Amino acid sequence: MSPDATDPPALRSGPAWIREASTRRLARTLALGQVLAALVCGTAVSSQYLSSAFRVDAPLLQSVLHYALLGAAYTPALLCRTGSESVFQIGRRRWLQYSVLGLVDVEANYAVVKAYQYTTLTSIQLLDCFVIPVVMFLSWWLLKTRYRPVHYVSVCICLLGVGAMVGADLLAGRDQGSTSNMLLGDGLVLLSAALYGLSNVWQEYAVKNRSRLEFLGMLGLFGTLISSVQMVVLELHQVSAIHWSWQVAVLFAAFACCMFGLYSLMPVVMKESSAAAVNLSMLTADIFSIFCGIFIFRYNFSGLYVVSLVLIFAGFTTFNAVPVAPSASSSCENVCHDDPAQPSKQEVALAGEQRRKSIRVVDCTRL
Repeated sequence: MSPDATDPPALRSGPAWIREASTRRLARTLALGQVLAALVCGTAVSSQYLSSAFRVDAPLLQSVLHYALLGAAYTPALLCRTGSESVFQIGRRRWLQYSVLGLVDVEANYAVVKAYQYTTLTSIQLLDCFVIPVVMFLSWWLLKTRYRPVHYVSVCICLLGVGAMVGADLLAGRDQGSTSNMLLGDGLVLLSAALYGLSNVWQEYAVKNRSRLEFLGMLGLFGTLISSVQMVVLELHQVSAIHWSWQVAVLFAAFACCMFGLYSLMPVVMKESSAAAVNLSMLTADIFSIFCGIFIFRYNFSGLYVVSLVLIFAGFTTFNAVPVAPSASSSCENVCHDDPAQPSKQEVALAGEQRRKSIRVVDCTRL
């Protein structure tokens, strides 16, 4: 018996409609993840050109530029809002949250760049993966995300891909960096990974419960203020020593534009997937950087690079193919709920239940 033509589309198509929507979502997530990886690759290549070809060592100046670009693009849109969603009301209620977020994000960027002065590239590539377990733990703890066994297996496959990439670097003799104080350098990498994990989970909560515009506008505002003050205190001598040319200006602009695109697109991917999925997708950025280095910086090619790319893609695809199981309630709602004038979701639900009970009591008295 064929279904009636007047049935809803979901009933007519059944599981096939659900599978098609899931496939489109997966393809979109994979594509956007690789765009993020390409943007990270662009930041790495422009930074390496500034350091190797022009002897520029000014990470805080680079941070100031990209935070200022975020602020210029998104903060004025908040200024146009009125009422409780205006930038003044948001700043009054949540200025402490966004100032701490700006500090965490700025220091995460600064710590990983400083690590190159003390430890090797191999150590940074390996230890930087610490951000993935940090993100998964914080998501489990704060956002109440419940991962399935297949997600842990997928992460292990991605980390095997990173191991293959590091092995290829060692075989090719491309262990760049310094060994002046490896303990300090490795500690900076771990600190940076922990701060990135906190920033990314915070970002996932903000874009799923507030708005992408609010997050980017406030991060641009506070990030610019914090990185500017830190640059004046710690980096004024390095900035004054820069020999400016049009090539240096183009590389600074390329870095800022890639970071702007990365920060603008990352909330979109996080809203459709999760912070853990975003960090897994960006593991391929190192592979893209290596392929760029083969053509630009004349690195030696190794077949392990292809193996690494396949493993990371396989793990990332598997991770996104199976949806996580988020809880209906989140402890982060209680932690981050900061406006006493606005009732929380639990308070609204409790008030509704009490109202329904009172109506039933009234009805019983009328009987």
